[in-house]
Amino acid sequence: MTPSLKLPQKLMLLGSGELGKEFVIAAQRLGNYVIAVDRYANAPAMQVADCAEVISMLNADDLEAVVSKHQPDFIIPEIEAIRTEKLQEFEQRGITVIPTAAATNYTMNRDRIRELAHQKLGIRTAKYGYAVTLEELVAISEEIGFPNVVKPVMSSSGKGQSVVQDQTEVEKAWNYAIYNSRGDSQKVIVEEFINFEIEITLLTIKQWEAPTIFCSPIGHRQERGDYQESWQPANISEDKILASQEIAKKVTDALGGAGIFGVEFFITKDEVIFSELSPRPHDTGMVTLISQNLNEFELHLRAILGLPIPHIEQLGFSASAVILASEKSDSIAFTGVADALAEKDVDIKLFGKPSAHPYRRMGVALAKGVDEKEAREKATKAASKVKIIRNISFGPARDT
Repeated sequence: MTPSLKLPQKLMLLGSGELGKEFVIAAQRLGNYVIAVDRYANAPAMQVADCAEVISMLNADDLEAVVSKHQPDFIIPEIEAIRTEKLQEFEQRGITVIPTAAATNYTMNRDRIRELAHQKLGIRTAKYGYAVTLEELVAISEEIGFPNVVKPVMSSSGKGQSVVQDQTEVEKAWNYAIYNSRGDSQKVIVEEFINFEIEITLLTIKQWEAPTIFCSPIGHRQERGDYQESWQPANISEDKILASQEIAKKVTDALGGAGIFGVEFFITKDEVIFSELSPRPHDTGMVTLISQNLNEFELHLRAILGLPIPHIEQLGFSASAVILASEKSDSIAFTGVADALAEKDVDIKLFGKPSAHPYRRMGVALAKGVDEKEAREKATKAASKVKIIRNISFGPARDT
């Protein structure tokens, strides 16, 4: 289907983190009305939305109540932990679910999207298996071999992922994956460790009535299963770019609907290997806030509303680096922002999260450079200058 081009539209965002916040800003620049929903109050997207609701998105009754109250034109999931079966009911009532209710159900769990790609579409993936107990994890780890990678089938931003070097680390990986699992799942996926040259995200824009288009590939580096820096364009050969585009189109065509997809690949010396897919803006894609004429959030919005995307211009070598919290605090402030912004072609985005805990992503530094190396160095340097401190007053703070 193609949505009406009449504006404004009423958009309900399920999940209201930093990616949702940027999407709300893009949506409101075209006059749309946005309801931001999350499990806790004052989430980043709620701070800029027209209104906010705090519910458990895994509770079908809570979802029913909030959708019945607001009657949105679109429901746009931003996280995995949602009662996806309920989305299918809303879709049957005529509400557009992005990209579709079925696609959301597929992609909210790593096992379903992996099986779609590997078993149904015949796409090369890492060898994999599943475990729902520690004993099963021990057995499947032996079968796949070491090192391997253990992840929850449902998690957010790579949480709960670890590389397991040998048998002695299996139990630790199990506990870490289960602790960081989202939703009601107590299931982990074990993957073959791929010795890749680079890991990329290919932002893939599926449109209602226009061809699927792509952004320049984004390279990224992870720690603890979570992205630490990203850069665009990634330095990979044209034939591997075309191969990744072909795979991304094949998977997103199977899922249907419209919107942006963050499709992840391992690029080895000889292969392009499908890794994962998110049916929404991708955290590594925050680099597009400085690297493109249309960032990933604006592209997501245009695809959802059926608005034209005549040209995506890559603005040169660009990079992002995350700003992480180091301790737990319910009241935070930032110093060093002025120092970080003093260098040319550097920007800082602070997400406005109401609390911090170790390794929580609180902001991102963005930079452009004459080449990839300079862009990455500038972004990393800027991020290191921003310090997160306990806020002991509610008055305006002066940057020092």
